[in-house]
Amino acid sequence: MKISTKGRYALRLMLDLAVHDSGECISIKSIASRQNISEKYLEQIITQLNKAGYVKSVRGAQGGYMLSKPPEEYTVGMIIRLMEGSLAMVSCLDSKDNPCNRAIDCVTLEVWKKIGDSISEVVDNITLADLVKKYNLKMSH
Repeated sequence: MKISTKGRYALRLMLDLAVHDSGECISIKSIASRQNISEKYLEQIITQLNKAGYVKSVRGAQGGYMLSKPPEEYTVGMIIRLMEGSLAMVSCLDSKDNPCNRAIDCVTLEVWKKIGDSISEVVDNITLADLVKKYNLKMSH
């Protein structure tokens, strides 16, 4: 499994909004500059985040974006799944009802499930607030 640039940049964008939260909106232009990511690409990503209710947008000269909720309420898993879809290792584990006619006898299925469970355990237990703390520690040195 590989996380696409869209998933990675969405996480960076959300982290940037959390780190630079002053109570005022943050422009895509300033995020793009700090993150060294194209404004056009960030606009595509922020549209998806906005539709999902992860960010709020304000139009106008002082407009921009801010998180809809506190950083503690977002997990890395939420953000990545929004952008990437399922984090399942194999397509037969994409849904609760495994459509594969070999699922009952498949010996390797348990391997893929354990790997997927391990990934979920990590990404679902790291919040945006945790990343902000790590960022602030790195920047203080």
